[in-house]
Amino acid sequence: MSAITTHVLDTSRGRPAAGMPVELAIRDESGAWRPIGRGATDADGRLRTLIPAGEVLVAGVYRLVFDVETYFSAADVRGFYPRVMVEFTVAEGEPHCHVPLLLSPFGYSTYRGT
Repeated sequence: MSAITTHVLDTSRGRPAAGMPVELAIRDESGAWRPIGRGATDADGRLRTLIPAGEVLVAGVYRLVFDVETYFSAADVRGFYPRVMVEFTVAEGEPHCHVPLLLSPFGYSTYRGT
C-alpha cells in the first residue's frame, strides 16, 4: 500500500466515487509543486497506489488534486467545483497518511483519516 492513500465518497449518490482521477504533488524548497503520483479511484472509491509500495514517506507539504469535473461529467451531473485541492502536512517519521474526501456536486469535506 502507498504511504499516502485516499478514499472518495459521493454523498449525493450515497456511494463510492469510482473512477475519479487524482494527482499527488509535494511542495519543494522553492515553493513549487512537483507531481509525484497519480491514479484513479477504484470501484470502492479508494486509491492506494499514489506512491510506490515500500517508498518511505518524507516530511513535507503535500497536495492532492481531485478531478471532480471529470467524475461528475461521466455521471451527467453538473457540479460547482472543477477540482478539489487538499493541502496537508506530513511530519517527520509518519509512516502513512490517509486523506478521505466526502463529495457532492456543490460541496465537499475532508479530514485526517487512519
